[in-house]
Amino acid sequence: MRMRTADPDLTRGPDADSLRRQAEALGPWFHNLHLPGGVETVPDHFLGGDFPCFKWQQIAPHLPADLAGWRVLDVGCNAGFYSFELARRGAGVLAVDVDEHYLEQARWAAQVQGLADRVQFRRLGVYELAALPDRFDLVWFMGVFYHLRYPLLALDLLAQRTLRLMVFQTLSLPGDSVYPDTRDHPIDDREPLLDPGWPKMAFIEHRFAGDPTNWWVPNHAGIEAMLRSSGLRVAGRPAGEIYLCEPDPSGDSARWRRTGALEPALAAVQALGRRPAGA
Repeated sequence: MRMRTADPDLTRGPDADSLRRQAEALGPWFHNLHLPGGVETVPDHFLGGDFPCFKWQQIAPHLPADLAGWRVLDVGCNAGFYSFELARRGAGVLAVDVDEHYLEQARWAAQVQGLADRVQFRRLGVYELAALPDRFDLVWFMGVFYHLRYPLLALDLLAQRTLRLMVFQTLSLPGDSVYPDTRDHPIDDREPLLDPGWPKMAFIEHRFAGDPTNWWVPNHAGIEAMLRSSGLRVAGRPAGEIYLCEPDPSGDSARWRRTGALEPALAAVQALGRRPAGA
């Protein structure tokens, strides 16, 4: 289906009726953006409440109020809600997504809100970020991990690009238990792997919540273990499923750094993406 675009003539008038018509022309929306004149893009969100504003309110107190001089990477930016909030705090933001529909919404909303000079939007997949030489003070990685076929590869790539802080969120299994000793076990001692607190992920072969792009649902122990294994330290949990992470160069769990696993894995994924359809 061809996506509708906003009438460029309407952008000259910032009144609420014009903005509402433009927003409707750019629908459907996933982010409920609060625009001038009291216009909202998804006032009755299916996730309940004011999404993603209510998640931002959980995280915002844990971030510096002044982000002037910070460079931010927003991965899977959608219509740009988080990018805009971070830009309002003074950050310069590179916001990426694979969906041109959402990027069109985001570019329009940036213009409407006067933030176009602070947020750059690019159509990029998470694995393509390997080609970026840049590192970022803050990497915003929310709502993407469980949609990825190769999630640890993406986490490793983004951990490498995190200078100060990563905000990480994923769909997760119920429970917060953590098995006390996962350092090593004999090959015939596999019962601990069945413990609810052993780090693990459930694989979604078909669909979850009706979404075929949901591939993985990790447990809490697995989330923390994967973050550590990518060279990050969990510094806080503002809310359920949300983790604040800092680089931990002294950590001894970044096994892929010692084994050189990242480069061949990335090359394999890139080659897979270049295969002809049906190959």
